[in-house]
Amino acid sequence: VQLVESGGGLVQSGGSLRLSCVTSGFAFDRYTLGWFRQAPGKEREGVVVVESEDSDGSLRYGDSVQGRFTLSKDNAKKTLYLEMNSLKPEDTAMYYCAADDRPMGWVRHQIYGAQAAFDYWGQGTQVTVSS
Repeated sequence: VQLVESGGGLVQSGGSLRLSCVTSGFAFDRYTLGWFRQAPGKEREGVVVVESEDSDGSLRYGDSVQGRFTLSKDNAKKTLYLEMNSLKPEDTAMYYCAADDRPMGWVRHQIYGAQAAFDYWGQGTQVTVSS
């Protein structure tokens, strides 16, 4: 299993970025997928999780990004995207994509923590938002 993120960078407050996560080695459309982020000194937090199409395909966004960030996926390319708009300095973090074959990814990450809830992780891509 491989997940490789890209698209991070330095952007001014109010700007936009689009992250990509290219995956391989697993059944992309049958896994729970998500974007998470971790700022220095803080726990890894959920940004958005999408349930597998075998489940209900539902999306769950974190409160702090709701309305500004959008997850999309291309099953043919086995790629996950995160469109980030109206970026704020507090969005500065390392962003990770993750995959797991169990359902209820958002709830499990809230109960057990992100790294216990998802088995597979990318290496991360840094997003820095300047004020």
